[in-house]
Amino acid sequence: MTDGPLIVQSDKTLLLEVDHEGAAEARREIAVFAELERAPEHIHTYRITPLGLWNARAAGHDAEGVVDSLIRHSRFPVPHALLVDVAETMDRYGRLRLLKHPVHGLVLESTDRAVLAEVLRSRKVAPMMGARIDEDTVAVHPSERGALKQVLLRLGWPAEDLAGYVDGEAHQIDLVEDTWELRDYQRQAAEGFWHGGSGVVVLPCGAGKTLVGAAAMDLAKATTLILVTNTVAARQWRDELLKRTNLTEDEIGEYSGARKEVRPVTIATYQVMTTKRKGTYAHLDLFDARDWGLIIYDEVHLLPAPIFRFTADIQARRRLGLTATLVREDGREGDVFSLIGPKRYDVPWREIEAQGWIAPADCVEVRVTLPDAQRMAYAMAEPEERYRLAATAHEKRGIVSTLVARHPDDQVLVIGQYLDQLHDLAEMLGVPVITGEMPVKERQELFDLFRSGDISTLVVSKVANFSLDLPEASVAIQVSGSFGSRQEEAQRLGRILRPKSDGRGARFYTVVTRDTVDADFAAHRQRFLAEQGYAYRIVDADDVLEGMAD
Repeated sequence: MTDGPLIVQSDKTLLLEVDHEGAAEARREIAVFAELERAPEHIHTYRITPLGLWNARAAGHDAEGVVDSLIRHSRFPVPHALLVDVAETMDRYGRLRLLKHPVHGLVLESTDRAVLAEVLRSRKVAPMMGARIDEDTVAVHPSERGALKQVLLRLGWPAEDLAGYVDGEAHQIDLVEDTWELRDYQRQAAEGFWHGGSGVVVLPCGAGKTLVGAAAMDLAKATTLILVTNTVAARQWRDELLKRTNLTEDEIGEYSGARKEVRPVTIATYQVMTTKRKGTYAHLDLFDARDWGLIIYDEVHLLPAPIFRFTADIQARRRLGLTATLVREDGREGDVFSLIGPKRYDVPWREIEAQGWIAPADCVEVRVTLPDAQRMAYAMAEPEERYRLAATAHEKRGIVSTLVARHPDDQVLVIGQYLDQLHDLAEMLGVPVITGEMPVKERQELFDLFRSGDISTLVVSKVANFSLDLPEASVAIQVSGSFGSRQEEAQRLGRILRPKSDGRGARFYTVVTRDTVDADFAAHRQRFLAEQGYAYRIVDADDVLEGMAD
């Protein structure tokens, strides 16, 4: 028994003592297979889940390594039943394998006949299967490859997909590393994906996920379809590829609401792909428009349901998912696992920060108190109205104004959810506001003015949550958000993590109304960042107004 930082409990929860000298190493090891549930100041709670263990298994970790990590870092003896359960759960991955048979095409093969018999009896599995080849092998309809993986995952028998990929249409894509070079972790991420075949790369915001995509394209040397969150992100991808690769403007097409270009490298928005006309998805045939060798999903944690469905049909293509936060509030991480692929590369945010690739950040939660009249209005409001009332509390205005004034030499983003609140704040501060209603061209012009330093403060809606490159932004003030979304919190912090030219750190304020659902949602949002080692300081609004809070 050692004096380790971890307490391992039989209900599969792991308690990590944050202040322990071995906490950082333990966190790094358990993050491979466990998911953070709660993260207050001193003790963080992780949970071991089957999906976490299968992700670890697919990434090349075995049960022996997981068991060793638990035993080495645990303060007390680890419950034997839990160790057995971990080993047995991980052993479930790979008993069923999808393979390419020289005669029968796509087949499902099992190393355990009883498991094969069990899944074949499932009403959902049976229609996807073809003829029985022998006792261990069954033919699979090629079009059902993705859907079968989804169903098997839900049945608790995740299949290892070793059926390979079609090469797609060849296209010469080379990185042009003349004035720059790939960072080590970017190269490792691209190679980890390539050797694995398909899967997800998780990197902090600001760590250069686009370059990992470009490196993957260099490895594939094939026509590529890139799916992104919005038109601004599409233009950023295009500019980055023109800058970092040998691709010319004629080789890169944009497929969005404004343009419909299909070229060897085509960048499409999720929005246009999921547009319905007369009850059908009019643009999903873009997936079939060319013989794509690689499909890249930017911000893969945001995959819309129709794209999930179509992704199930294109399992023969290599698929790369890029994200900073592989968490979904709808719990569909399992679908990302089965349809895009397992996590191929992950690195803690703090590790990248220590290497100097992202800026150090100080996170501060400022708590405001509602006056009595407002508290009564909140108490009497319908449940669905309460969050809006708390999030848009008038008392936040003075805090925002004070915080902006406190950072005269910094580039500041004020970020929120409710448009009337944002317009009010922009008017009070005398600065522009950017929302989804603003034309893309106008949006880009304002972002360019901000990048150049001609504008020092911007008020932005959730259009700034994703894929937005504002390198010199160093202060973010969050006034409201999407109902406790963990990935949104991480994305917003990510807007200010790009390394600054003068080496400054970043400051992330979140203004929260105490004793309301606003505070509850804030606590939920912060969970992912806490997992990455970011601690929130809590200060009172009065201290901020009086200038006492640093």
